[in-house]
Amino acid sequence: MSVKEEKLAAVSVAAGKPAARLPLLKQLGPGLIAGAADDDPSGIATYSQAGAQFGYGMLWSVLFTLPLMIGIQIVSARIGRVTGQGLAANIRQHYPRSLLFAVISLLLVANTINIAADLGAMAAALQLLVGGSTRLYILAFALVSLGLQVFIPFPRYAPFLKWLTLALFAYVATVFVVRVPWLEAGLHTLVPDLALRADYLLTLVAVFGTTISPYLFFWQASQEVEEQRAAEGEEPLREAPEQAKAHLHRIKIDTYIGMTFSNLVMFAIIVAAANTLARQGHHDVTSAAQAAQALKPAAGGWAWLRKFTPRRASTLMNYARPTPV
Repeated sequence: MSVKEEKLAAVSVAAGKPAARLPLLKQLGPGLIAGAADDDPSGIATYSQAGAQFGYGMLWSVLFTLPLMIGIQIVSARIGRVTGQGLAANIRQHYPRSLLFAVISLLLVANTINIAADLGAMAAALQLLVGGSTRLYILAFALVSLGLQVFIPFPRYAPFLKWLTLALFAYVATVFVVRVPWLEAGLHTLVPDLALRADYLLTLVAVFGTTISPYLFFWQASQEVEEQRAAEGEEPLREAPEQAKAHLHRIKIDTYIGMTFSNLVMFAIIVAAANTLARQGHHDVTSAAQAAQALKPAAGGWAWLRKFTPRRASTLMNYARPTPV
C-alpha cells in the first residue's frame, strides 16, 4: 500500500470514530472569535455613544441581547457543522434564487459599510497616536488585512485570532481604573430604563444592530465549515453522526463563552464611557477616535494606546471572516 493510500485509509478509519472531547481552551474557536469581532471599531463607537449620552441607561440591553445572540449563533454554527456548508449554500439549496440574491446583496452592502467604518476608526485611532494622513492609514490597513487573508491559510490564521481576543480585556480593565457606583450600574442592568424619545430609540436601535449583526451568522457557520475541512478525519455531522455529540457540545460551550465575552466587553465600554465621557460633559461621541480623545484627560495618555490596540485586534478578526459558502 502506498503512503497516499495509507493516509486515506487512516482518514476513513478516523472519520468513523466519535470525536473526542477537548480541553476547554481547545473548544474555543469560531464562537469566541465571532463574539470578539462583534466588538469591532464601529461597535465600540456605538457603545461609547450610548454610555456618553445616556449613562447607565442602556446597560439593560447587555442582558437582553445575550440570549438572542447565543440562540442565533448556535443555530448558525450547527447548520455549518451539520451540513458542511455555509448559510449561503444552504439557502441556495432550499430556497428560491431570488431570496439568495436578496440576502447576499444585503450582506454585501452591510459588510461594505461595516468594513468602511472599521477602517475609518482604525485610521483615526492611529492618527491620534502618531499623526499623519488618515487616507494613507486606511489604505495600509486594508492592504495588510487583505494580504493576511489571501496569503495565509485559514487554519494557520485562526489560532492567532483566538489570542487577539485578549486585547479586548483592556476595556474591562478600564472599568476597574475608574470609580464605578456598582449599585447604580447593577440596578440599571437589571431594570430597563426606557425613554420614549427619538434620540434614545435611535441609539437603542444602533446598539441592537451592532450587537446582533447578520454577518456574524454567516461568519460562524462558515468558520465551522473551514475548521471541519481543515481537520483530518472530520466530516459534516450528517455524514458522520457519531461525531455529533462532541461537536454539538463544543459549539454550545464555544458560543456561550464567546457571546458572554462579547457582551461583557460591551458592558465595560458603556460603563467606562458613562463614568468618563458623560461626567466630563462629552455627550455627543460620533466616532471611536472622539471617544479616545475624551478619555485622555481621565485616564492619561495611555487611553489612546488602550483604545488603539483592541481596535486593531477586532479589525483583524473582522476582516478574517471566511467567505460565505
